[in-house]
Amino acid sequence: MHNIKLIALDLDGTLLDSDKNLSYENSAALEKAAEQGIEIVPATGRFYLGMPEIIRKLPYVRYVISINGAQVYDVVNGRTVCGSEIPWERAVSVMERFDGIDVIYDCYQDGWGRITQRFYDTADRYAANIHSLEMIKNLRTPVPELKEYLKQQAHGVQKVQAFFKDMELRSEMLGKLPAEFPDLVVTTSIVNNIEVNSREATKGNALKKLAEHLGIPISQTMAFGDDLNDITMLKAAGIGVAMGNADAEVKRAAEFITDDCNNSGVANAVKHFLWEND
Repeated sequence: MHNIKLIALDLDGTLLDSDKNLSYENSAALEKAAEQGIEIVPATGRFYLGMPEIIRKLPYVRYVISINGAQVYDVVNGRTVCGSEIPWERAVSVMERFDGIDVIYDCYQDGWGRITQRFYDTADRYAANIHSLEMIKNLRTPVPELKEYLKQQAHGVQKVQAFFKDMELRSEMLGKLPAEFPDLVVTTSIVNNIEVNSREATKGNALKKLAEHLGIPISQTMAFGDDLNDITMLKAAGIGVAMGNADAEVKRAAEFITDDCNNSGVANAVKHFLWEND
C-alpha cells in the first residue's frame, strides 16, 4: 500500500469518459480515498466555472488546478492559492501569429473565456465534436475583436487557445511555436487544439506548489492524465499514471498505464496502488 496524500486528476479523457460522464466506479474510488484523508484535486485545462457541474459539486474537492496550472483555486475560500499569467502584450503576439493560419482562437482571462465574435459564429467548423462546440458556445463571451479587447483591458491572460480543422497544420504548429515563443509553454488537451500558457503555468508546477502549500511531500502524490498538457504533472508526481487511451508520449512519461477512460481506469489504478494488498 502506498502512502498517498493527494491525487491529481485530469478530467477530459481521464476521470471523465468519452461522453463527459463520471462513472460510478471512479466516483466510489475517489470518495473512499477522500474518506481516508486524501486530497482529491481536479487538474484541468478548463477554468473553474468551466468544469462540469458533477465535478464542481463533489463535496470533498477543496482545491482545483485549473487552466493547465495557471491557477490553483481554493474552492472553499474562493481565492487563488497561486497563479501565473501571460502578459497581455505577449498574448496578443500569439494571436497575431494565429491570424496567419486557418484557425479560430480564444483566451481565458480572470477565470472566463473570451473570443472574437466571428470566431464564435463559425465555431462549429472548428470544434472537434459536439462537446467541444458546447464548451466554446457556453463558456466564452464573444467580443468584437479579441486583440483589441485585451489592449483595452491591459492585464494578464491565463491561456490562449487555438482550434484547428487541418491536423497536419496543427502538428506543424506544435513543432514551430515552442521555438517562436520560448518564454511560453505550448501544449494540447484535446485532439484538435493548441494551448499556450505562461512558462510557469504547467500542471506539474501547480502540483508542486499545491503540495508544498499543504505540507505534503511530492513523493506522496499521484497524478492521472492522457494528453500532452498532463506530462509535467505525471513526471512531478510520486506516481504518474497514464490512461489506456493516452497519447504515446504521455504513456512514456508515466510510471503506470491503467485502463482507458471508458473503463474506469482511474478507479482501477487507485485500487491497485492504494488498496490492492488490503
